[in-house]
Amino acid sequence: DSKQPKPPPGSKWKEVRHDNKVTWLASWTENIQGSIKYIMLNPSSRIKGEKDWQKYETARCLKKCVDRIRTQYRDDWKSKEMRIRQRAVALYFIDKLALRAGNEKEEGETADTVGCCSLRVEHIKLHPKINDQEFVVEFDFLGKDSIRYYNKMPVEKRVFKNLQLFLENKQPEDDLFDRLNTSILNKHLQELMDGLTAKVFRTYNASITLQQQLKELTCPDDSIPAKILSYNRANRAVAILCNHQRAPPKTFEKSMQNLQTKIDEKEKQLSTARKQLKAAKADHKASHDEKSRKTVEVKRKAVQRIEEQLMKLQVQATDREENKQIALGTSKLNYLDPRISVAWCKKHGVSIEKIYNKTQREKFAWAIDMAEKDYEF
Repeated sequence: DSKQPKPPPGSKWKEVRHDNKVTWLASWTENIQGSIKYIMLNPSSRIKGEKDWQKYETARCLKKCVDRIRTQYRDDWKSKEMRIRQRAVALYFIDKLALRAGNEKEEGETADTVGCCSLRVEHIKLHPKINDQEFVVEFDFLGKDSIRYYNKMPVEKRVFKNLQLFLENKQPEDDLFDRLNTSILNKHLQELMDGLTAKVFRTYNASITLQQQLKELTCPDDSIPAKILSYNRANRAVAILCNHQRAPPKTFEKSMQNLQTKIDEKEKQLSTARKQLKAAKADHKASHDEKSRKTVEVKRKAVQRIEEQLMKLQVQATDREENKQIALGTSKLNYLDPRISVAWCKKHGVSIEKIYNKTQREKFAWAIDMAEKDYEF
């Protein structure tokens, strides 16, 4: 109830504001586009950590009621009301394709970007059958940050029939869901579960996908480099689901050439080391003395060391090639419960440093302290 102080004398700050519902520390209107800029808390701050934890706990709550929600939107596909059918199909897309709701356009962004609720007729094509798959929907539109979303996805027959109905008597520029907007959808999501949004669905599906992929892809007997490759492949599955793309780095071809040169050199070293081991074994077979036995042991260890180095380089090359157009960092920072990754590291003996860099470890310090190897999302 105390009186708010005035801005410091001699400064140009407009006011001192008390607002416990925001996390920015200072804001101002910049002088080019007139947009509002903010000074935010450091990602590693306690308040940010608590907010992150709450975000993933909300997504975990969805796990308890997602089957009920899916049953309901399937029933709604048969509703007598067109608005309910449209809402149900849109929710199906948000759930299965991790689409954004459609209101995430950045301030000042002028590109024709859309989300689920703002899809137009021109953004989809229906294929009753294509490449031996029935009821395929072809999506092609610009999503957030003007990143193209292109996908051909088989859908359930009733979804396909509803989409045919939604397209009737419409022009390409007409809305696909003409009786739906983000406000209507968000209100419905809140009724289904407290705190539920399209982003919560996205976070839930991303985290569940990572956890399932890690279980399927990780072999306990694999080497550390092979386990890290499995982790990145699981992360890649999430990035593809969330449409986190990037242009291949300009230095990609050059770096791959350099890596291949290292692989070629290592293969030559391995060939030489194997010949030396073979010769040492023959020498020991002839002499049977202690010196030749020790030489065989040294040569065997040298072969083993070079084999491990070669495998590490080959895994690195595979990893780079597979991820040249996929941005793994976005989902890792924003949509994947870090406790899944921490638990995986602890379970499989992989150093946290191999998965998270210094900044990420600071951001997810709460998860590193909290998660044990048996953590389940």
